[in-house]
Order: sequence, then C-alpha cells, then structure tokens
Amino acid sequence: MELQHELASNALPATERNTYSAPSMERHFTVAELSKRWFFSENTIRRLFSQEPGVVRIARPQTRSKRGYTSMRIPERIAERVHRRLQGLS
Repeated sequence: MELQHELASNALPATERNTYSAPSMERHFTVAELSKRWFFSENTIRRLFSQEPGVVRIARPQTRSKRGYTSMRIPERIAERVHRRLQGLS
C-alpha cells in the first residue's frame, strides 16, 4: 500500500509531488477574498476567472421575479496559476 502511494506521487510533476492534496479539500477563495488580497475590484476578479477551468460555479437561474446569480469559489492552485500568468511567468 505504501509503495503504491509512493509510485503515484512519483508520477506527479516535481513541483506538485509534496503539495498534492485532494482538490475538494484545497483552500477555495471567494471573489471578495481575492479582490482584497490582489487589490482588484470584485468585477475584475470575476472577469479574470469567468472562463478558467476548475473554478467552482453555483448558479441560480433567473425567474420572472428574481434575478439570476452565480456564486464562484476559486481553488488556490487556480488562483496561483492566474497570478503567475498575470506576472508573465507562464
């Protein structure tokens, strides 16, 4: 059992070997949290992450009496990837 885990971890890229965790247990940021951390408006954060794969979106469709609403949760690894891209590092 231990050997299987070790083999599986060696299959990961070197940058992810020691940092791998289940995506569902990873830290997820709200739009407001990233807005405060990165000093961007919430609208800018929504725009940056609107088409990113891996972002969790929970949507309530619009009805005749209520507007539609989409809640976003951004996994830490996705936020790091976008941040590196904005810095021109990847």
